[in-house]
Amino acid sequence: MESKAESGTSRFDSVKWLVVFALVAVGVVGNQYFSAESILYRVLGLVALAVVATLVALQTDRGRRFAALLKEARVEIRKVVWPTRPELIQTTVIVVVFVLVVALLLWGMDSLISFLVSGFIG
Repeated sequence: MESKAESGTSRFDSVKWLVVFALVAVGVVGNQYFSAESILYRVLGLVALAVVATLVALQTDRGRRFAALLKEARVEIRKVVWPTRPELIQTTVIVVVFVLVVALLLWGMDSLISFLVSGFIG
């Protein structure tokens, strides 16, 4: 019984995804066809098609799972402890100084190797 319900949902999900792809294709072709029209009208049309395509996509099983993933990601982002401004500045200074030191070391090694090779070659 459960497998029949899944196969029915899967079949309708395929139709819904075909509708989503058709809406995207209509947006692409319509944007090209109406290229002489004002960009404002074309953008509004594309936004409307994108909203409809998103709503149709969210009705599928994969779309619902993606929406749940976004919700969970937002919850996790709220749990992050963001650095204070002084911590951010200190960390940035450390990274910049480290990059400069490594760059100077690489420049020195390159100059040394270049000097040795030019002396060896003549």
